[in-house]
Amino acid sequence: MGKLIVILGGARSGKSNYAEQIVRERGGDHVLYVATAGAEDDEMRERIRKHRQSRPAAWRTLEAPENVGTAVLEAAGDAKAVLVDCLTVLVANRLLAVAGPEDKPFDAPSDDPFQPAIEADVQSEVESIVDCARQLAAEVVVVSNEVGMGLVPPYDLGRAYRDLLGRANQIAAGNADEVYLLVAGIPMRIK
Repeated sequence: MGKLIVILGGARSGKSNYAEQIVRERGGDHVLYVATAGAEDDEMRERIRKHRQSRPAAWRTLEAPENVGTAVLEAAGDAKAVLVDCLTVLVANRLLAVAGPEDKPFDAPSDDPFQPAIEADVQSEVESIVDCARQLAAEVVVVSNEVGMGLVPPYDLGRAYRDLLGRANQIAAGNADEVYLLVAGIPMRIK
């Protein structure tokens, strides 16, 4: 049975660097790096290029913008550690797949800012990652942004996203063996 580790933090808090340190220590060269982001524009292509250059060449990369748990189970092979970076982007991928493009008005009832279909989809994604972690012999490290400490977004889609990611983080952290919060590059174990 595998181990699930969740690493939370704000933007540029050092969470990805800390996650990479953990999988480097525990997995050595036998690491599966799972990227949930796609190269949608020049900025993201450059960020992806820099991330790939900074990782050890022996690490395998799996691009999985959806169905992460299933994809990891199929690709894990001899991995001793799996790094899912990140739940933040995965939730955005799922929300936009159902809600549509960002420039389109989000059609949600005013008394309920997110649609049940989206919440069920996101919950299923996260539970699939948790199940995957339990089935693998590898340690699975999941990175996510902590969005509950910031401002309330002024638009429906932003509030729906914040709420969905908050719930996704609760599911992941509630099922995790270890949870860390990164603040200014300093990890604090909270579970």
